[in-house]
Amino acid sequence: MLSHEQIWSAIDRLAERHALTASGLARRAGLDPTSFNKSKRLSQDGRLRWPSTESIAKVLDATGASMEQFLGCMRSVESTSSAADRAFPLPTSSIPLLGFAQAGAGGFFDDGGFPVGQGWDMVEFPVSPGQKGGVYALEVQGESMLPLYRDGDVLIVEPGAQIRRNDRVVVKTREGEVMAKVLLRQTARSIELLSLNPEHPNRSFDLADVEWIARIIWASQ
Repeated sequence: MLSHEQIWSAIDRLAERHALTASGLARRAGLDPTSFNKSKRLSQDGRLRWPSTESIAKVLDATGASMEQFLGCMRSVESTSSAADRAFPLPTSSIPLLGFAQAGAGGFFDDGGFPVGQGWDMVEFPVSPGQKGGVYALEVQGESMLPLYRDGDVLIVEPGAQIRRNDRVVVKTREGEVMAKVLLRQTARSIELLSLNPEHPNRSFDLADVEWIARIIWASQ
């Protein structure tokens, strides 16, 4: 079991490694700057407050740290917490894994971009119970996403998650093209996407030509 102290201390240690305060780390991760303040770690009635899996995923994405490095930060903390404090588990579940080339084929996703069908491999990843039914992994193939994502990197994708400007996303078009981009702008009729590789052009699509769009919540790099 992982303790409240270990989780928060790991976040503090990760911030220190990047010469950041807790507020600076939250800001880099696209979160409210007060998200990791010490005052936010306990509720007004004294109950423990935990960072969400989504917040941790954003921190790892922003710093380039791996889940193994984050867990290493937690293991290095000497826990002196109470029994109630030690009761927080970080569950690991098997989630579907597919290559980008396979993802362009039919039969692997429903209309909302959620994984269905057969032929998926599986990979272990910590997910909350509410995410487990939809989160999946895509393995980068080729060099079209350099320098951010390399061949063999694994992107963890959450369909149905709220998407905002500058989020990294995976988009599948109705013609079967699958791509990882940065969302620049979305209107009621179209989306504009920034390419991760400067050698590839930015893209724009009518929403009618997009089968689904899902947010990247973490990447193994």
